[in-house]
Amino acid sequence: MLSGHSATAILEAWCVERGLSGPAIVAERVDGADRALDEDRQRLFQLAPGETLRYRRVRLSCGPHTLSEADNWYVPARLTREMNRLLDATQLPFGRVVHPLAPTRRNLDLRLLWSEGTLGPDDALFAIEALLSTPDGIPFCEVHETYLGAVLDGR
Repeated sequence: MLSGHSATAILEAWCVERGLSGPAIVAERVDGADRALDEDRQRLFQLAPGETLRYRRVRLSCGPHTLSEADNWYVPARLTREMNRLLDATQLPFGRVVHPLAPTRRNLDLRLLWSEGTLGPDDALFAIEALLSTPDGIPFCEVHETYLGAVLDGR
């Protein structure tokens, strides 16, 4: 996860390796209140006047396995109209929607959440915070991903 340019692509490869129901990762939207991104992180976007951040929370699943939960803050004005429509109206993962932008990914933080004992498929394993930018360095998304024990399931 740390070395890949797309968490979606890595999770899709995980599904293929295990012969799960196709490589498709589904992003199930989690309803609830928007979460604010702290001011220091908001500054990373260098928002122009009139630009805003949008928030999206999803669970990423492949077949019956929920692999991660993700909070995304992104700048809709830096995506195409079609990308914004897909994010609003479908269960496509963010990484697949923005793939045409050829994003680069810079990891900002990594935290191990599980320490010892039995790890179940729904238990939090580790968390990654990353910034996605266009190839010319314009940031358009910050993502906070929490990976669950299901990513260790070898079936």
